[in-house]
Amino acid sequence: MDYDTRSDDRVRHPEKAHRPDNPVRRGKPKWLRVRAPTSADYRETRDIVRQHGLNTVCEEAACPNIGECWKLRHATMMIMGEICTRACAFCNVATGRPAALNPMEPANVALAVQKLGLRHVVVTSVDRDDLPDGGAEHFAKTIGAIRALNAGTTVEVLTPDFLRKDGGLAVVIEARPDVFNHNLETVPRLYPAVRPGARYFHSLRLLADAKRIDPAIFTKSGLMVGLGESREEVLQVMDDLRSAEVDFLTVGQYLQPTPKHHPVDRFVPPDEFKSYERAALAKGFLLCSATPLTRSSYHADADFAKLQQARRKTVAAAS
Repeated sequence: MDYDTRSDDRVRHPEKAHRPDNPVRRGKPKWLRVRAPTSADYRETRDIVRQHGLNTVCEEAACPNIGECWKLRHATMMIMGEICTRACAFCNVATGRPAALNPMEPANVALAVQKLGLRHVVVTSVDRDDLPDGGAEHFAKTIGAIRALNAGTTVEVLTPDFLRKDGGLAVVIEARPDVFNHNLETVPRLYPAVRPGARYFHSLRLLADAKRIDPAIFTKSGLMVGLGESREEVLQVMDDLRSAEVDFLTVGQYLQPTPKHHPVDRFVPPDEFKSYERAALAKGFLLCSATPLTRSSYHADADFAKLQQARRKTVAAAS
């Protein structure tokens, strides 16, 4: 069977084709400028990913940090194909009807992790609303395959919301990832425009349920800013996440992929990100990464070590 293929002339975002253009803001501020990837390590990482027929969110979502991360051989695996069943207004991942799951993908991910020498790996996916469990069992198989081949490698998953997929979350948590991440992405007021296929309070409940099922797991969520949200709305989201006992928050600048995507409202300056970090830590998060270039898996390996250290300090202070 031919897995997850599409013709080169396929429209990447067919559901957005009829929308009026939102001009892409030019002249990014200096704090958002990155160098084009050219290193030998970058090319080696790319070759390993290609060799095993894998997708990465680094490429599919046009992440600005790809040069830096792949130079360090840190690739974020995107499982279950390259075509998403959702049509989020911020995301550059292709949308449409996905192909069948590749049963060899979990093993191929594990082999790539081994060749890259990853101590900590992030596994994410497209949304697969077409699958009865939303892809939960495929996540579990991938976690198991990584662990079987890479003793000592910690695993972080960034999952879809499993909306209307009863039991999907439990399947993933029972596979014992070290970090469970699900991004809220934006404030609830902007969900209809930015994340129309999702539900804010369902996503919040998903994070709370992950902690309820396994209180020892680290939970994590992320926000984009620069979409038109207010500071007060961001602070309220922080409070909501702490109510769900989320440990780690990431906050990064939204960048518009194409004229058919949601426009950038503004470029948030670095000092505002520092202010968000201070606020998050004051509200009780174990860790907050808030910079213009922060993304969910950016520096995830170093951040996992910081999470562990922060928890040890919290436990020691309480004893």
